[in-house]
Amino acid sequence: MKKRLKIGIFLDNYYPSIDGVVLVVDNLAKELSKFNDVTVVVPYTLSMSEDKNRTYEVKRIRSYKIPFSEYRLSEVKSKHSKAYKYLINKKFDIIHIHSPFFIGELGVRIARDCKIPCVCTMHTRFDFEIRKRINNKVIVNRIIDRLMKVYNNCDGAIAINNAMVRVFRDFGCILNPVIIYNGTDLKKVSNEKKAISLVNKMFNIDKDELVFLFVGRIIEIKNIFFILDSLKLLKEDNVKFKMIYVGDGTDLNKLKNKVKEYKMEDDVIFTGKINDRNLLSSIYFRSDLFLFPSLFDASSLVQIEAAVNHTPGLFIEGSVTADTIINNVNGFTSKNDVVSYKNKIKKIISDKDALKKVGDNAAKMLGKSWSDLAIETYNYYLELIERNDYF
Repeated sequence: MKKRLKIGIFLDNYYPSIDGVVLVVDNLAKELSKFNDVTVVVPYTLSMSEDKNRTYEVKRIRSYKIPFSEYRLSEVKSKHSKAYKYLINKKFDIIHIHSPFFIGELGVRIARDCKIPCVCTMHTRFDFEIRKRINNKVIVNRIIDRLMKVYNNCDGAIAINNAMVRVFRDFGCILNPVIIYNGTDLKKVSNEKKAISLVNKMFNIDKDELVFLFVGRIIEIKNIFFILDSLKLLKEDNVKFKMIYVGDGTDLNKLKNKVKEYKMEDDVIFTGKINDRNLLSSIYFRSDLFLFPSLFDASSLVQIEAAVNHTPGLFIEGSVTADTIINNVNGFTSKNDVVSYKNKIKKIISDKDALKKVGDNAAKMLGKSWSDLAIETYNYYLELIERNDYF
């Protein structure tokens, strides 16, 4: 019989804004709430209609929109505030922070005041985002040092792959992270022919046409322009294809303008954000190759979603998100330049049998369920609680 825990999960971004960390927390909270009491603490926003339909409690903290960003800033300064008292009175057994910013820092403070363990998960290379916005090395390093102090005040740490352990340590983490991989709730399409037909018809794709895919936020640090530059070279080599960008983001219009500049309007499809998981699964399955040259991501959920549908990805060798990829076995890697990336695509598509084999291996080796990962996380919670004698 599992001991029912009161779990507080803290992060600085949440629905209606969607990114990989939001999806991780939502899925983890749903699975954990099947045998625990889970409260997810996130920023307040005007659009919260879905909160009451979730299988776990959502507690919103007053927040302010960050200019020129999809994110919000939240802060509870006083221990005498209603929000702080509410969280103290939840009597959590453990707190799990998924970001090192204001709400993550709040989670650490609550844990200290309640004398309970706090665990952190480092999901992304947040230094990329900081350096994009601040062009001052001294200031950037100070911000990173402050964020690492939040992590180092935790009792335990989770890394989503081996590469992120190295990133933790490079940033000055004094903890010894355990590795718990990301998973997915996405299922492989049940009717393959129907899925292919649906996508072909919806996006006007020829039956035997090559399809490449990117899914995620349309922002520059995900290397979305790197993809387009590589495909421009591929088109110049007289390769016919369709490239599908699924998602939305601050650089969408800039990317669309680049497509026009390259005269690739007939080659590139923009779907916007897709919330229909069955449709998204069909798009993954119809695609021949998932293009994900991001250096920013740590272990993106979309690469796992693609793998579930037997669609292997092409990543940048040495990148954190390529840590689980064995080149030419369960995915592909390329050097970090557009010519090499283009040439690797050409090599991959030249052998359809090998491509299928790699796709099948990706499904076997990379597709993990959230239910299994929730149990791993729960067991780690118990270990931290017992180790610190908090019960």
